[in-house]
Amino acid sequence: MLLVSNMRRVFRFGTLTLIDSKGTRHEICDFGDTRVIIRLTDEKIARRLMFASSIGWCEAYMEGRLVFDQGGLADFLHIWGLSENILQQSWVGDLFRRFYSVLAAVQHYNPMEKARRNVAHHYDLSAELYDQFLDSDRQYSCAYFAEGDEDIEKAQLLKKRHIAAKLDIRPGMTVLDIGSGWGGMGIYLARNFDCKVIGVTLSEEQHSLSNRRVKDLGLQDRIHFELRDYRTLTEPVDRIVSVGMLEHVGQFQYREYFGKVKSLLKPEGVALIHTIARMGRPQPIGAWIRKYIFPGAYLPAPSQLTSALEYNYLWLTDMENLRIHYAKTLNCWHQRFQANRDKVKDLYDERFCRMWELYLLGCEMVFRDQYISVLQMQITRQIDTLPITRGYMAECEKQLAEFDGETQPKAVKVEKVRKLESA
Repeated sequence: MLLVSNMRRVFRFGTLTLIDSKGTRHEICDFGDTRVIIRLTDEKIARRLMFASSIGWCEAYMEGRLVFDQGGLADFLHIWGLSENILQQSWVGDLFRRFYSVLAAVQHYNPMEKARRNVAHHYDLSAELYDQFLDSDRQYSCAYFAEGDEDIEKAQLLKKRHIAAKLDIRPGMTVLDIGSGWGGMGIYLARNFDCKVIGVTLSEEQHSLSNRRVKDLGLQDRIHFELRDYRTLTEPVDRIVSVGMLEHVGQFQYREYFGKVKSLLKPEGVALIHTIARMGRPQPIGAWIRKYIFPGAYLPAPSQLTSALEYNYLWLTDMENLRIHYAKTLNCWHQRFQANRDKVKDLYDERFCRMWELYLLGCEMVFRDQYISVLQMQITRQIDTLPITRGYMAECEKQLAEFDGETQPKAVKVEKVRKLESA
């Protein structure tokens, strides 16, 4: 059976058994303790999978034609991910990576209208869907687990606190939030610092909700959100924050992106860019997630980002690698999704639920088992804009911890932070 021989060449981790539609068992591999038995429901899907890439296997699960008799989707993805690591480091994997990199080049051209359509595909889904798995602030990016055992509400608050501390915001400053989502990051900054915030998004759903939140909180004098592409902005600001947006910029737009960041920053400005990044060699993301979840997305390698910074003569003043944090975040999201699965099924259908399970569990797998992580890059135009050690960050986080859960806006005492740093 050609499918079996193909699977035996690919899977190099765990213990995997395939049961075909006639009930015949095929032992695929026996390399470890993780044991999975998968069953195909019909002969047609078996023929389709003979030459299928990962997208074919994912679609088989979405259609309910690939089921688990032992283990589950998470176990199967674990075996798959670690096996793929071995393949990627071989000459065959390198050949495929080069081929698909060329093929994907056209797909990652990202003019403004295409960027708007790509954003709408994912972020303009029902707002009720996101309520079923995100935290109450709808933070749709990697959380920060300072102790490792926080719940998602606390971890997302810590993420906002961690980012705010790196921005070194002073009284009277203006902060630009590129890719402002449902407004949580911008609202957090406006409430905790004596600053004004401008947020931009391409999602009509996010834009509408963000401005409703601002009105409900009575923060119209501090913050407003606009439905526009960041590339159309011209007014310089003191600080720029961008969380989970760079992944949608496109492979060949990094120089343009950082060039725009530079032009929008005042000479003593600071930017904090929070992005998923690939720790291995540059290559496109999987075909399934491009088709069903994030069309046009691309995960940059650090080398691609630093090259774009160098081209634009920007200072990379701090870079933190948030290893494992996103795996924990996705695990929290998946648990919440499963607890509310019936509600999601009522909104959509069983196929959608299976697709979303694949998305959450598959992404958790790549952040835990493969070469994907999250970077926070602090960027300036001048060498001496920020203190030369990280003490100001720790002091700011300490101050925020005292009151950032309160309902009334307060301001971090930046001068105290500066005084401690220079002492």
